[in-house]
Amino acid sequence: MPLPLLLMGLWAWRARLALILLLLWVGGAAAILLWPRGHVARAQVAPAETTSFAVSALLSPQSSWQGQGLDTRPGGNFAIYLAALRSPEAARMLTTETPLLQALERTRQDSPLAGLRASLGLNRTLDADDVLAWLERYMSVSQNLGSITWSLELTHADPGLALQALISLHNYAEAKVRADLADQAARRVAALEARLSGESDIFLRNSLYDLLAQQQRAGLVVAADEAVAARLIAVPMVEARPSRPNLPLLLGLWLLVAPLAVLMGAAGLILARSAFRDAALVTRRPAMQGD
Repeated sequence: MPLPLLLMGLWAWRARLALILLLLWVGGAAAILLWPRGHVARAQVAPAETTSFAVSALLSPQSSWQGQGLDTRPGGNFAIYLAALRSPEAARMLTTETPLLQALERTRQDSPLAGLRASLGLNRTLDADDVLAWLERYMSVSQNLGSITWSLELTHADPGLALQALISLHNYAEAKVRADLADQAARRVAALEARLSGESDIFLRNSLYDLLAQQQRAGLVVAADEAVAARLIAVPMVEARPSRPNLPLLLGLWLLVAPLAVLMGAAGLILARSAFRDAALVTRRPAMQGD
């Protein structure tokens, strides 16, 4: 179909297209405004290797942060800290130390699909896997451009629960790294002491004593330092007003997308009708010629 004919067809449908567009605008705006909103709890952290005394430099002869060059990926204890924030163990911790599981259950029961889920027999009890899925969806970890700090954000409709969950996740990840380092140092000290008890060579004993002193120092640093993985730059805070999702942005996008969708749908319908009409004419001509 030529473009002028397509434009003429759209102009002929202008009244019904305007009505459809108005209905789409009203319905979409109502759905956006009724969308559940959440409060964002935020925290700013920095790798402990780059602030104050570098724990990795005290635990080993060379800091694990040195020599990375232009590589901006997290490394060392901080990388383990970030991975632990959204681990299955962290999800299980949230089910026991916070009322997050009960809040998710209440949200699911208040959903419009709760009745349909119950009628289909899909109304199972929530568990740690559901908390992990929620954590992967609503928690973001991003590096701030131009600095070594990282932003931790957690979104939930209850501001108190969002803040409590974020603090619990930070404490859990930091405690995990600390416990792993302390356990590693303790096992090395035990192995060195066992070796020393049966070693008679004076030169080997001196080398073993040096290694033992290093591991004892490592245990002391882990027990005494405030942060071994991530240092909090400021106390975690939660916003007073909900900001997720961004309603002005969604409304603006909907105002742009709805007209395009209506025009594209109408143009497709006109082109389809024209194609069917042409196909009918083509099939009709041989029949008329045969007659």
